[in-house]
Amino acid sequence: MKKLMTIAAGALFAAALALPGQASAQDGEAKATIGVSIPSATHGWTGGVNFHAQQAIDELKTAYPNLTFVLATAGDPGKQVSDIEDMMATRNIDALVVLPFESDPLTGPVKRVADAGKFVTVVDRGLSQPGIQDLYVAGDNAAFGRVAGEYFKEKMPDGGKIVVLRGIPTTIDNERVEAFQAALEGSNIEIVGMEHGDWNRDKAFEVMQDFLSKYSEIDAVWASDDDMALGVIEAIKQAGREDQMWVLGGAGMKQMIERVKAGDEMVPADVTYPPSMIATAIRLTADRFVSRAPMAGRFVIDSVLVTPENADEHYFPDSPF
Repeated sequence: MKKLMTIAAGALFAAALALPGQASAQDGEAKATIGVSIPSATHGWTGGVNFHAQQAIDELKTAYPNLTFVLATAGDPGKQVSDIEDMMATRNIDALVVLPFESDPLTGPVKRVADAGKFVTVVDRGLSQPGIQDLYVAGDNAAFGRVAGEYFKEKMPDGGKIVVLRGIPTTIDNERVEAFQAALEGSNIEIVGMEHGDWNRDKAFEVMQDFLSKYSEIDAVWASDDDMALGVIEAIKQAGREDQMWVLGGAGMKQMIERVKAGDEMVPADVTYPPSMIATAIRLTADRFVSRAPMAGRFVIDSVLVTPENADEHYFPDSPF
């Protein structure tokens, strides 16, 4: 899979002496238990996260028999907190890779893991308190919002009225929306409605139904997620307003990329945000215990605008997402 990746300033991925007590790959004795805590497959993107997490774990277990992995999925923040506490109490994990279900409820529990001296990698949805994790792996959320905003500005040079569906209340959602709004500055594009769709197709369908009943004029929708975009499109179709607006989602779902490839006027473009970042996070965390390269800082994966011209580069028919 072709990705554009950047290492943010301050990241450290250089060869150095192994940390005290850390076995190197040459020793063949790297023993560690790595906990992986992620949301359940509540929508397409997290379904992709689950697939890539399990795939990475299976590959690493084969490559490094002395690494043990504990994978837990949670459908809500409370279950995720319980999973992490159980990993600490009964599995004595040496490291935690966590994609928080929500930022606020997970901040305290993850901090307790870090305070206990465990290596912590946070993925995608940052914590509410900075500096807790050793390593942060994510897509470029500011770029995700900026690329979307720039596309709206280019496609709507005369301005217009749009509605916005936000995701789950998290730091990454804030970063995306703030960057999107900043990119619209200087245009005549007016955001007439903005609500949380929780990155969920059914919730987005309901939110879009409300928007359609409130606003007789909507020129475009920033759904900010491909699952939400599908819910939005269904609501628009049921209202018989397909010819009045277009929709921009995000994440690179193959179903949406197919529509972009086909020149669908309702889905003219998409913005990438690969769920395979969880595999990158797990592999980098494993490297902390099996190589001489210390892991610290930020690993950021760029967001790309997908159009009919480059859609083939971002279309993976065998992908689960």
